[in-house]
Formats: sequence, C-alpha cells, structure tokens
Amino acid sequence: MSRLADLSPIVLRGFEFRRVALPLVSPFRTSFGTETARDILLVRALTDGPDGWGECVAGNDPLYSNEYVDAAQHVSINHLITRLPIGTPIHAVDVARLLEPVKDHRMAKGAIEAAVLDAQLRANGVSLAAALGAVHDRVPSGVSVGIMDTIDDLVSVVGGYLDDGYVRIKLKIEPGWDLEPVGVIRRTFGDAIPLQVDANTAYTRDDGPHLARLDQFGLLLIEQPLPEDDVTGHALIAQQVATPICLDESIVSARAAIDAIERGACRIINIKAGRVGGYLEAAAVHDVCRERGVPVWCGGMLETGIGRAMNLALAALPNFTITGDVSASERFWRRDIVTEPVRLHDGHVTLPGGSGSGVSIDHDFLESVTTSRVVVPQG
Repeated sequence: MSRLADLSPIVLRGFEFRRVALPLVSPFRTSFGTETARDILLVRALTDGPDGWGECVAGNDPLYSNEYVDAAQHVSINHLITRLPIGTPIHAVDVARLLEPVKDHRMAKGAIEAAVLDAQLRANGVSLAAALGAVHDRVPSGVSVGIMDTIDDLVSVVGGYLDDGYVRIKLKIEPGWDLEPVGVIRRTFGDAIPLQVDANTAYTRDDGPHLARLDQFGLLLIEQPLPEDDVTGHALIAQQVATPICLDESIVSARAAIDAIERGACRIINIKAGRVGGYLEAAAVHDVCRERGVPVWCGGMLETGIGRAMNLALAALPNFTITGDVSASERFWRRDIVTEPVRLHDGHVTLPGGSGSGVSIDHDFLESVTTSRVVVPQG
C-alpha cells in the first residue's frame, strides 16, 4: 500500500457509467438461482491523462447479496461520486475513506475505486500487480461448475474442463444436490483431482452431521454452508466437520475476516474484491489472513476481462496459496470486451503486462453491447 501512497495524484474530470449486456456461454446455476446473461455496470474514471476502468460485480437481482446492478448505478451517481473531488488532485487510496459515510454498497464502491486506481496507476506507469505486491506472473486456474440438470451432465461438463487443463474443480451444491454428485465426480475422476464445494448459504446449523458426510470425499474445503450473518453457526459446523470450512459471503472486510478467524468459524477464506469494497480492502484481507496463518484464494463473480485482469493481480499475492476461480474468459463469454482475453495455458493464466489492470478495451465490440451510457458531470 505504501507504493500507492507515493504515486503522483490524478485529477478527475468525471465518470462514465456504462451498462453492457452479455449472454453467458451456458446457464450458470447456484443455490441462489440461474443466470443466462449479465447486465454489467462498468465505471470509467475520466481524467486529464489516461482513463481508468472498473467493473461492478453486482448481479441482475439482489440474490447473492442485497446489491443489484440498477441500485449500484443509482447509488454511484447520486451518493458516491458526489463525495469525490472533481478538478482537484486525488489519490486512489483516499477513495474508500471518502465513500465510507455511505453505508454498505461495497460492490458499487469497489467499482469506483477500481476505476480511479486503474487511472492513477496508468498515469504513473505502474501495474496493479506491482502496486498490490504480487509475487507471481501467472497463477493456477480453477473452474466453478454450477448445479446441473442431471449427474450425467455434470460428469460431462467436469470432464470437459479437466480436458481443457483446469487444475481444480469447484462444485456448487445445495440440499438434494450434494453427496451423490460429489461422490460421482470423485469416483469418476479419482482422488488426485483437487475438488471443493460451494454451498452459497444453502444449509442450516442442523445440517452439520449431513455436511460431515462430505468428509469421505477428501475435499479441499466446504465453502459458506450457512447464511452470511451466522458466523457462530459456522464455528459450530466447523467442530462437526473435518473438511476445512471456508467463508465467502460472510467476509465483507478485513475486520470481518479477523472476527471469523478468531471465533473459529473458518480455516480458509475466499476473497472477492467487489464483496469487500475494492482491491485495496481485498489486499488488506489478504494481509490479516497471512498474519494469522489462514490461506486465501480468489473467487470469481462472472467478470469480464476488466475485472478478471484485476482479479489476477490480486491472486498473485503471496498468501493466495489455494487455486482460485480466475478462469479463462471463454469459460463465460464467447467474446470478451477486452482486446486480449484471459486464456488458459498449462492449467495457468498469465497476468497481463502494462500499467494499471494491463488490459485494453475492445471499443468497437463494447459499443455493440452497450445498452446505456451516462456521463457525470455532463460535458
């Protein structure tokens, strides 16, 4: 973080809020619901120098969290950017403090901070990876597999991803879709395949004995079995289950991470920058986990190449010792909005070069999928 504080500030001239519509390659089903397309909010920081881009990971509906894309755009325009100085110097490290009086809305805040951060880093010729303290130039890539209609479909999809070279598989689970599909995948592909499951808050405190039956499959972790506000419940489940419990939705800040760790609610943490309010807070979560000997991994939120590249920079930090969900662009999109989509090579994805996030926008394609565009202040 000290390197960021030493960078020359930038002068903001305004923000562009752009909505784009992208269909997913295939439906993605979790215990929250099924997504077939994304309505994505992109934030562009307009400056006297290079512009910066951020991506809001809020979904179409308030199902994963209370945030959703329409609300994210509204609060960004009417309550967040009004707190940022226009026409005077600003540092990206100050954005979170300036936005803090507005309660929650972490995904919207994270997108704005990312845009300012990207612009400042580009103006100073520094990459996001270097600014955050990355120690790798490529990271292993895992893939998240949604709930399928049939076990046969699941086996086919997982087999395809393994053939593609993904080095770790995550299966979405829910009551009624857990023991059988996990068991079939383990038996079909063997014990050597790193395998984990994600419940997305679908279980209750009473399900400890049932979740303990997953221990037989040698999983890396069980992610977020209980509702996000039930940290004590996770601590109780952790006493009944041998497989490490990992928290996702419960971790909204470095302070929340410390609380969960100290209460014995988890042995692993999934870090998503949008969920915690931005990449700087995500790095802080990484740091407090590292200090306490708790490994972390980088989760995904169906990002385009903008968010995907920034996730790669985060995932290259030293305590990201568990393979994350930073998969290739083609996992979700037939065509990405950046000129050089993230690609899989030998089970790994390589960080883009260059300053800021390191990616360039495919402006022609972006225009073709744009559904609305608002510039504030209006020029």
